[in-house]
Amino acid sequence: MSKILVTGGAGFIGSNFVRMVLLGSDHEVVNVDALTYAGNLENLTDVERHQRNTFVRADIADPAAMDQVFAEHRPDVVVHFAAESHVDRSVIDATAFVRTNVTGTQVLLDKSRIYKVQRFVHVSTDEVYGSLGPWGYFTEETPIQANSPYSASKAGSDLLVRAAVHTHHMDCIITRCSNNYGPFQFPEKLIPLMIANALEGKKLPVYGDGRNVRDWIYVTDHCEGIRMAMEHGKAGEVYNFGGDAERENIFVVKEILRRLGKGEDLIGYVKDRPGHDRRYAMDSSKARATLGWTPRHTFEAGLQKTLDWYVANKPWWERVRSGAYQAYYEQQYGRR
Repeated sequence: MSKILVTGGAGFIGSNFVRMVLLGSDHEVVNVDALTYAGNLENLTDVERHQRNTFVRADIADPAAMDQVFAEHRPDVVVHFAAESHVDRSVIDATAFVRTNVTGTQVLLDKSRIYKVQRFVHVSTDEVYGSLGPWGYFTEETPIQANSPYSASKAGSDLLVRAAVHTHHMDCIITRCSNNYGPFQFPEKLIPLMIANALEGKKLPVYGDGRNVRDWIYVTDHCEGIRMAMEHGKAGEVYNFGGDAERENIFVVKEILRRLGKGEDLIGYVKDRPGHDRRYAMDSSKARATLGWTPRHTFEAGLQKTLDWYVANKPWWERVRSGAYQAYYEQQYGRR
């Protein structure tokens, strides 16, 4: 049994990973989350009182706070999800992205080295690779060419992890994934936003012509890949995870409307986002060959599971959209 420090474990992907580890292994989890707007403890109510789960509210960019966490809990492994991740917000103001994604990652690397963490798994994104033309795929050897403030901050954190391997000989792994979707995703992202708006009869905003292409991966498939990289990956390596599910955004939006029995008149085209990358697509052959990983969900099956979850859990996303979810942890930990 290992003690795993998970950063950002109250967020979308992090909470799915925490649940998977607690319910599918004997590892102990120390979940560190600052509970900013995207962190939601209601994502983990079913495992909140699990005997192998410890939650700590702390800011990864605060060296003193992280020193206390590492000194008290002495983790064997760090799995680093915590990040500011919404591109639109980074376009408006990138300050928080640099602080959390760059400074926060370096603080974690420093503490991991000091406290002799055995392995550091850094969860990154395909967006660091930039934009693809109509053909080809991102591989682990694709040069980093970030195009948004968000992806630039993640690229910076990736390079800091690489530097820790080569300078300090730390055992670090970088994972990069395509667009995630599934339960507990904050409803500012494309799929949950479109589902929630459609269910409420509101307009579904689509950037530009809607023909930007993304490779979609169901969140638990991604989490399984991270677990396999954590347990079987090679130090210093990068592993790509994709869902083999390239779809134009407008196709995804129309499919959501069709499955919910809603009309396409709800679609509203809006001015395109500055620097909007046209296409992402991942080559996951390295993870398949060396880790034995493969996605279990087709896009069609994963989308239906996601739709079913949001329909069945309307109170969850209504509380997120209203901000009422924050009252839960403000009662427990106080307002930041």
